[in-house]
Amino acid sequence: MLGRIFRIARTPVTLLILLGILCYGAYWGYTNVLAPVPPPAPTPCVDQSVQGGQLKTGQVTVSVFNGGDRKGLAGDVGRALREKGFKVAKTTNTAEKVQQTVIVGADPKAPEVLFVKTFFKNSTVRGDKRADHSVDVLVGNKYGGFNGKAKTTFAVKSTTVCLPEQQTASPSAQLGG
Repeated sequence: MLGRIFRIARTPVTLLILLGILCYGAYWGYTNVLAPVPPPAPTPCVDQSVQGGQLKTGQVTVSVFNGGDRKGLAGDVGRALREKGFKVAKTTNTAEKVQQTVIVGADPKAPEVLFVKTFFKNSTVRGDKRADHSVDVLVGNKYGGFNGKAKTTFAVKSTTVCLPEQQTASPSAQLGG
């Protein structure tokens, strides 16, 4: 008698278990398809030689973010940095609201951070332990101004500095093509 009940119930129970597994798989797949793609990890910095103990603007990668209300401020600052030879990765807005200029890098005492700071009046420095050693400039409503007289080289004590990898772009990529 018990064996007969087991044989009769076996098929529906098996189907219910398989249906549960199928529903869980569908739910898992659905949530993973809709989940945002995580950003790629930043490329770690690489040691680059510093000739004559002088770090040059062309070796430093900077991103400029507008954290204030003035439209186009990040673009203006980015153009000024490009004119001085810096590699400007991007200029855009940020959700972080700042009043005065904030320079953000791997370490507040890193040479690339201190170098970029020389170009900004009334700025503060903050470290965030980033792996690529790029520098972010956050400009706000009380932007102190750009120091156009700052030197395009910065004295460092070592013969190498860890900076973002130098990328060589094709001529068509540089022209926006």
